[in-house]
Amino acid sequence: MALVNFADLDFDQIKGSIKDYLRANSDFTDYDFEGSNLSTIIDVLAYNTYITSYNTNMVTNEVFIDSATLRENVVSLARNVGYVPRSRKSARSKISFSVDTSGYTNAPSSLILKAGTVCTTSTFGDQSYSFSIPSDITTPVINNIAKFEDIIVYEGAQISQTFTVDAFNPNQRFILDNAGIDTSLIKVNVRSNASASATTTYTLADSLFDLNDKSMVFFIQEVEDERYELIFGDGIFGRKLQEPEFITASYTVSNGKEANNLNSFKFSGSLMDDNDRIVTSGISLITVIESSHSGAPIETIESIKKYGTRIYASRDRAVTSSDYEALIPSIYPETESVAAYGGESLNPPQFGKVFISIKPYNDRYLSNLIKDNIRRKLQKYSVAGIIPQVVDLKYLYVETNSNVYYNPNLAPSANTVKTAVSSNVTTYADSTELNKFGARFKYSQFLNIIDESHQSITSNITTVVMRRDLRAVVNTFADYEICYGNRFHISDHSGYNIKSSGFTVSGISGTVYLMDIPNDDCNKTGILNLFKLDSPTQPQIIRRNVGNIDYIKGEILLNPINIISTSINKGIPLIEIEAVPYSNDIIGLQDLYLQLDTSKAIINMWPDEIASGAEISGTTHQVSSSYSNGVFVR
Repeated sequence: MALVNFADLDFDQIKGSIKDYLRANSDFTDYDFEGSNLSTIIDVLAYNTYITSYNTNMVTNEVFIDSATLRENVVSLARNVGYVPRSRKSARSKISFSVDTSGYTNAPSSLILKAGTVCTTSTFGDQSYSFSIPSDITTPVINNIAKFEDIIVYEGAQISQTFTVDAFNPNQRFILDNAGIDTSLIKVNVRSNASASATTTYTLADSLFDLNDKSMVFFIQEVEDERYELIFGDGIFGRKLQEPEFITASYTVSNGKEANNLNSFKFSGSLMDDNDRIVTSGISLITVIESSHSGAPIETIESIKKYGTRIYASRDRAVTSSDYEALIPSIYPETESVAAYGGESLNPPQFGKVFISIKPYNDRYLSNLIKDNIRRKLQKYSVAGIIPQVVDLKYLYVETNSNVYYNPNLAPSANTVKTAVSSNVTTYADSTELNKFGARFKYSQFLNIIDESHQSITSNITTVVMRRDLRAVVNTFADYEICYGNRFHISDHSGYNIKSSGFTVSGISGTVYLMDIPNDDCNKTGILNLFKLDSPTQPQIIRRNVGNIDYIKGEILLNPINIISTSINKGIPLIEIEAVPYSNDIIGLQDLYLQLDTSKAIINMWPDEIASGAEISGTTHQVSSSYSNGVFVR
């Protein structure tokens, strides 16, 4: 009898197969006696087979990018399709300071801020961070004052590494020794030999386009332990190095996002004047123009799997919206999330256009300059006739109001339980379930997160609203379109299904608010009105038909209106407009970036008297509404 084939990696199943084989062989009789030597041998054979099968399965998984789990293997497989994972990004800050040179007998005409460390932070979370510049900065001395203004400094240690080209080593590799490198800050210089003074600067190339045998370029690829290897041309694509040329590679090893949001620095750089004298006095305090930002970790395994194959599929050309989504992170490395969609999906459609919305790391919006740069870089990938447009992302906020019931017998205090709930809600709000395009707020999962926050919690009643912030153009007639991407729930057919914060408009004195009234079309559309509050429970409509609302599409359209001021101002005048979703599972459609606004989350603690035994009959049990409150405004 032959051993049966098995697909499971279960130890007992393997052991049973061996016993079945021996059972058919009359020469062995004590195979099923646990105390026998043969039984021990069977255990060893089964265990060895189990381990071998497990290892074989794991090795097989690591061969394919979809199933690989080790970073080195995922990176290696992505390299096969020409994808270089994004490196760690150094946090950057903008600073200014000045130097008073009036104390010098021979006043210099200029000062040089040497490359390397410029400033350091005070101890922050038991760690001090240093910020540096990759190259020297020279500034003139005017009226005995040298001003170093708007200097961009990068977090991390500046490290220099050298190599000598060896023609007798055909397998020579130029591997940078440190992990955590920001590849965008790598500087490579080449000299004819170690003692030569003339240097040639090589630039990082990301494709083979426009390269010839004289192009002074280098390439990079990630190797083991999150380190990087420099690769030079072969004489066809890029100049080939010759012996005994001497390579100097300077790079920054950073702490990534850990160094974000720092705004207190002290000078620790090196200054020299044009007479080669070291300057140590007259240096002012550092003024921070921009707090440190844009620090980011190395690209995750999940992201490599997602974008590596899509970059290969796009083959350096942008035709579909997926091509644009794959190309944007390589064009703009500070991309946290990106969404692209064709204009044909809009209403009315805009054919021949693709709209791109980008969420950068540690920031809310892209500047106009960055958007213009991205559009310009996309031109070499875009197919003729397709116009890419980078648009500001739109935030769709989810607000929750939770009434949490708990058993007082199992909780030290209500505040203890509330703190646990708040912590878990914050963790969920910061997770990758949200905070991205195409995200979905999962209502049942959110309820379970609350229920599992503490052993004393017996249930929770949570209501959900979604909010968009209208950025008002004050003192100007303008029309507005606010899209939620989710159907609205109509809780009252007489109106007031949407709620807004207050604002003032020309021609009407006092603060007004928005409200809606459904039309007679089976609750598909409605009109918008302005109203005032004579009292918290007495609204008065002031102006009718100032816009339209589409309950099915989740769209609000405001006719041209002159907004004078708003009750909410966060650097820009805002009108908060909320609506109850038709489904508590809320999605971020197209360019809507979904966020759970924890600053607006309400958590109320209710003692469960039935669960605690204080009132078994439930006569005095307090109930909370499963529906939104009945107030008229935010």
